[in-house]
Amino acid sequence: VQLQACGGGLVQAGGSLRLSCAASGRTFSRYVMGWFRQAPGKEREFVAAINFSGSSTYYADSVKGRFTISRDNAKNTVYLQMNSLIPEDTAVYYCAADLYGSYIYEIHEYEYWGQGTQVTVSS
Repeated sequence: VQLQACGGGLVQAGGSLRLSCAASGRTFSRYVMGWFRQAPGKEREFVAAINFSGSSTYYADSVKGRFTISRDNAKNTVYLQMNSLIPEDTAVYYCAADLYGSYIYEIHEYEYWGQGTQVTVSS
């Protein structure tokens, strides 16, 4: 699976962005999809994940209520809608694919990664 993330940019605090991650191949619906982020000088951290069908979603406490993950298996794409952005959300955002879905909060669970897209939130 090859992943291509896009949609990042510069936004003022309180604004919104929608990230997209397009996957290659015909087996997209077999993967749990996740979003992670890495701020300068910090470790990469879990943001959100969605199960194979899209019926279950999972969020980090820091984004719960502000971010929404969704997927369209017909388009091989996963999305991250980010609302009420704050400067602390500034990071490079990565999408990732996990075939097994056992430890969806763990970075090492994910087999495939996109290249990352920069999100910058100004105060």
